[in-house]
Amino acid sequence: MSAQAIAAARPARPLWLVILAAGTIVGLAMGLRQVMGLYLKPLTTELGIGREPFSNAMAIANLTWGVLTIVAGAVADRYGAGRVLIVSGLATVSSFYLMATAQNPLDLYIAGLLAGAGVAGTGVPALVGAVGRAAPAERRTAAIASLGMASGIGTLIAFPYAHVLIETIGWKASLMVISATCLLILPLAWPLAGKPTPSAVGAAKSQTLVEAFQEAFRHPSFWLLTSGFFVCGFHLAFYGVHLPAFVSDLGMPSWVGVWALMAVGVANIIGTYAAGQSARFVERRVGLSFIYFMRSFAFLGLLFLPLTPWLIIAISALLGLFWLSTVPLTSTLVGIFFGTQWMSMLFGFVFLSHQLGSFAGLWLAGTLYDSTKSYDSMWWISIALAMFAALIHWPIRERPVARLREQPAT
Repeated sequence: MSAQAIAAARPARPLWLVILAAGTIVGLAMGLRQVMGLYLKPLTTELGIGREPFSNAMAIANLTWGVLTIVAGAVADRYGAGRVLIVSGLATVSSFYLMATAQNPLDLYIAGLLAGAGVAGTGVPALVGAVGRAAPAERRTAAIASLGMASGIGTLIAFPYAHVLIETIGWKASLMVISATCLLILPLAWPLAGKPTPSAVGAAKSQTLVEAFQEAFRHPSFWLLTSGFFVCGFHLAFYGVHLPAFVSDLGMPSWVGVWALMAVGVANIIGTYAAGQSARFVERRVGLSFIYFMRSFAFLGLLFLPLTPWLIIAISALLGLFWLSTVPLTSTLVGIFFGTQWMSMLFGFVFLSHQLGSFAGLWLAGTLYDSTKSYDSMWWISIALAMFAALIHWPIRERPVARLREQPAT
């Protein structure tokens, strides 16, 4: 019996187990990655450096994350997500340890590289293929939305977890504990291990990796989707890393930043669930345009409203409704365009644009703040980009490429 036949004969793991394992991994990896903003002030004060080196280290992490997500996605699509999760899990553990022991900006940059390599294989983009193949087509958007919801739950837990650790044992020891916590990723890789079977890929004609890229690069809607996702990365990275410092600059206590980012996490669960269900009623491109348009109101509020602790938390909750709600819509569009065979890899390419946006947002925020001692210009840039993204999603054509229209749907 051939290796393919043996793989096909193995019983498929139930969808609930795949979603539970993938969601727990995403919650750990993405949630704990979101807390880095809590370490900006204590770490830079301890090392005697400005905010720019820390922000640049986070920018390097996001750029590395984007580049390696394509590689992680290709390996997961070809051989299964298990081995990717093991390697990336160990990189995640190492990144937190190195950040705790950093002595200079170079150590932070290396920690950033490891952090990017870690989350490249443990974040949402690397796992959308495994979940997308496990779910039937009519449940795919909702199944992928569960990963975004898991990220929100992880964020909701991670912020008080990290905050309590920092307050009780100090920021360095807290990073050591977080590093050990990430070891949980390793046993959770088992339900996601195993090479994708032909039945999981679908009935459409199989493609090579090069053919998949060639087809995607010729598709105009793919480029519109990729361009819009740049803005998502810009917003999320800038807000998540710099909000605690922004709040501190206003003279507010540290708990405000913690609760504000927790509010993002709670609202993200609601918003991502709603986005997953919205595809039953409106086209995904319309949903994406609406999400980006609504983000602009949150940024306008931070510029013009008389800010108080509870108002900042409320604005963060509004932004959280439109946080990772882009992910199920964006990733499912990739599956609609091209099928699920190379879904993680192709979404990984779209996600590279997201991470280029993250890099730009973090680098620009650190540079502009150190030169102006204000975040006002960053709020205006964020508003302009939100409007750009709302417009660029509108012309997307939500239908499969010709190759899939000629074949049974995946």
